[in-house]
Amino acid sequence: MGSSFRKFCCCCCCNDDDDDEEKQTLIPQDPLEYIDREAQKRRDQETNLWSEPGDPSHSEREDDRTLYTLIQARHKTRMGSSGYRRLSVDIEAMRDTRREVRDKWKTVLENLGFMAEADSLLTVSASASYDRMRNAPAARSLLQSLHSETSIFNTKDPPPERYLFILDRLIYLDVAEDFVAKARRFYPPRDDEEEECTGLGINLPLLLARVEAMNGRGDEDEDEDESGKEDGNLSDRA
Repeated sequence: MGSSFRKFCCCCCCNDDDDDEEKQTLIPQDPLEYIDREAQKRRDQETNLWSEPGDPSHSEREDDRTLYTLIQARHKTRMGSSGYRRLSVDIEAMRDTRREVRDKWKTVLENLGFMAEADSLLTVSASASYDRMRNAPAARSLLQSLHSETSIFNTKDPPPERYLFILDRLIYLDVAEDFVAKARRFYPPRDDEEEECTGLGINLPLLLARVEAMNGRGDEDEDEDESGKEDGNLSDRA
């Protein structure tokens, strides 16, 4: 397993070397600026676990679009306001759901013996490209099997594409079938009633509608907060 994983890492490095010339044209004159920007991308990926990691606009999938819209709305909302707090709750709820899925994958990988390599195998960068995949059709078939035959994903919505890249790696390491078999044992499919009881499903249209409504009355919320504080101060003085 160790030699296969090292081989996988080496091949990844070779693929990166093939694009050195292209990267040179994208690197700004200030190397520190480039390093900071790339580090921010990695932090953003690990924080939000985008379902479509290669989509910089975060608009191709509804769940990514919803999360991105919530984050952007919070950037425009006064910190500490009630609107800011509501947005933070919604953002963390979506992130928690994504982290739970990732933790399930990590549990299965560690059970397969990838104790030290699990985090590396689960890391998908923003530069992930379908063109670089070695076994895309097989990976997609296994992803659909996981989606329909296990509860490793939290909803019946289409599975996140980020896990397609991970399965492609597992196929290369010749452990993909073992992973799916373990996932079936660890996370058998739930019936509809069990899924409703988990409370993990997120109503994306409702979240978007809430953000739009908040954007329309954001100033009013802040005014209410301020007036509430003033009323409280008056009552204290009284």
